[in-house]
Amino acid sequence: MAVRIENLTYTYPNHRRGLVDVSLHIKKGRKTAVLGVNGSGKSTLLYHLNGTLVPQRGTVQVLGTPVTAKTLREIRRQVGFLFDYPDHQLFSTTVYQDIKFGLDNYGYPETEKQDRILQVARQLDIEHLLDYPPFQLSLGQKKRVAIAGIMVLEPSIIACDEPFAGLDGYSAVYFKDLLDTWVRQGKTIVFSTHDVDLTYAWADDVIILREGRVLQAGPVGEVLTRREVYAEAGLIKPMLLDLFEDWDVKPKNITDAKQYLSRRR
Repeated sequence: MAVRIENLTYTYPNHRRGLVDVSLHIKKGRKTAVLGVNGSGKSTLLYHLNGTLVPQRGTVQVLGTPVTAKTLREIRRQVGFLFDYPDHQLFSTTVYQDIKFGLDNYGYPETEKQDRILQVARQLDIEHLLDYPPFQLSLGQKKRVAIAGIMVLEPSIIACDEPFAGLDGYSAVYFKDLLDTWVRQGKTIVFSTHDVDLTYAWADDVIILREGRVLQAGPVGEVLTRREVYAEAGLIKPMLLDLFEDWDVKPKNITDAKQYLSRRR
């Protein structure tokens, strides 16, 4: 299991309850969506996965290691975190220095740092940007740089807060393909979203939150086909699921739907 959470409760300094008695698990090597309306606790949950927030009550275990103040260094090496807006995590004078920051913190030799940076930069097609200031880049390029800073440390889990926010169609498809590649390599992806259609078409598992509590959790095909979940969570049924509600199949994406309809001609 990638993540185990038991009875996790978190209250912010303004007394707002971020999470209330949350218990769940996240499987290795899968894409898990944390789904809910604004203010449901999605980001708060993700912040606990890499120790940005430490449990006030309850426990969080990542790959068998409890998240505590003493384990943060190892936890953050295992869990890369991608913020919703990359400006929140880009701050160096060049792209190269930004990607190098995590490697500096963990004391890698200079030759290995350079090798890792160049390898990831080639993979993400940003090698030509290494000498650029990050603030001069487009949003899509900034996202690639932020991900590069995560991937040079080779984490086992990648937590993404609204990973497709603000991206154009091409960039969104690029990042989905990239994350799919990492899942095939055995990595675990956990991402927050309010997009039910994206969750239905792309995620393997889903955790639905409402006001800091878990309403439903499990495989997407099981959870999102339960009619009662939408009114309870304040969500709208995925378009494809709505269109095929009375059919004997439930295609998850447009490609599956087209293939099914073509066979019925």
